[in-house]
Amino acid sequence: MSERGEKLLLGARLRRLRRSLGITQGKMAADLGVSASYVNLIEANQRPVSAKLLLKLAQTYDFHLNEFSGGGDIRLQADLEAALKDPVFGATPPRAEIEEAVQASPDLARAVLRLHERYRALALRVSAGNGGETPPPDRERVELLEQSARPVEEVRAHFHAKRNHIDALDRAAEALAEELEIARSEPQIVLSDRLRDRHGLRVRVLPQEVMPNRLRLFDPHRKHLNLSERLDQPGRRFQIAAQIAFLEASSLIEAEIEAAGFSPEARPLARVSLANYFAAALLMPYGRFLTACETLGYDVELLGQRFGSSYEQTAHRMSTLQRPEARGIPFFFVRVDRAGNVSKRFSAGRFHFSKFGGACPLWNIHSCFETPDRVQTQIIRMPEGATYFSIARTVVRQIGGYSEPAPRFAIGLGCELAYAPRLVYARRLNLERMEPTEVGVNCYLCEKPDCASRAFAPVNRPLVFSERERGVSIFGFDPR
Repeated sequence: MSERGEKLLLGARLRRLRRSLGITQGKMAADLGVSASYVNLIEANQRPVSAKLLLKLAQTYDFHLNEFSGGGDIRLQADLEAALKDPVFGATPPRAEIEEAVQASPDLARAVLRLHERYRALALRVSAGNGGETPPPDRERVELLEQSARPVEEVRAHFHAKRNHIDALDRAAEALAEELEIARSEPQIVLSDRLRDRHGLRVRVLPQEVMPNRLRLFDPHRKHLNLSERLDQPGRRFQIAAQIAFLEASSLIEAEIEAAGFSPEARPLARVSLANYFAAALLMPYGRFLTACETLGYDVELLGQRFGSSYEQTAHRMSTLQRPEARGIPFFFVRVDRAGNVSKRFSAGRFHFSKFGGACPLWNIHSCFETPDRVQTQIIRMPEGATYFSIARTVVRQIGGYSEPAPRFAIGLGCELAYAPRLVYARRLNLERMEPTEVGVNCYLCEKPDCASRAFAPVNRPLVFSERERGVSIFGFDPR
């Protein structure tokens, strides 16, 4: 039975698993200690999969339960449903049909998503010179927009597929942290000494007038790593660690890039993102950090104090703890500015982020700008029924002086509600009595009627306007 009391009919998944292993129904039955006819009935969806058999499957064939029992398909279902809301497809199939299609053939679902992405890219190119009633930007601006957006989406998609965990880099960073005994010394001193002793590099902190528009600059000819005085201590540590990643983990980074098949345009961003991943794993080594997370109830502030990291660095690292044999809570992480622009988004679980548009205005990540530096909590429920416990807090990036206002961001961190009792933020809350806030992915993809916070009409519903009445939202639409 699932958490919602539904029977787990996983025939298509079991058949895919068996075929990927290259074994017969009889061999699988022998491995599991059941009859071949029972395996046949499960594959035909004539019998549900029991919890006991699920555990046996996971132990026998070495995989994580969520990857088999449906958790791994939730994000694919959400991505496919979002794509199918494009008016080019006509009427959007019911959610149940989309779920069945993903269960039966996830590769086909991914192929539809790839086809839709290519269609959108082609449509954008064509629209640059279509002479329509609403002239689009000129062709050069459209091409620049495509070139800048596509690499970002490639890299995000890769981390999304990896559940925001890059195992080879994580283990290498942890081994280096142990070698340097980083837990016993001041990290900035240890890392600076590493650059000096192993690479002959000198770390220098330079005044703002010398580095007016840069925070880090590597000068290989003079053997200098120059850091701006505008960086705080966590920022300086992180930039030194990132430079070590470029120098000592380059082979692992290149191997990850080659395996992912990034386009030439996406490779530089992927290289930087992977180096930053290594830097965070070096400063917050997996085993020690996970143990501290569990001991401190995933208290972001206390963890930051213990590891000398900023709130954002700590929260981001918490979303990467998905080592197969030692998993932490599968968090999602998002960073949003005052205008609602999402500049970072990662998910170790099944939380779905849209590829375009902002976040739902009913989510507390927006309202936390009204209470700076205070953590806000909320239970949110997505359209597919998944419920999450969310915390949000603003952070300030002090990188300028009096005449340069410091940018402020909201950091959102969340997990499925079942994990909430392990969080310090939920210990004084009665989770069973808290009413979830119904949120959507964003207004373009949300079909919730009569939402007073709606900023845009859903893309796949015809608008309906009445001269006789005015609803709570100016965007009336046919919900059918």
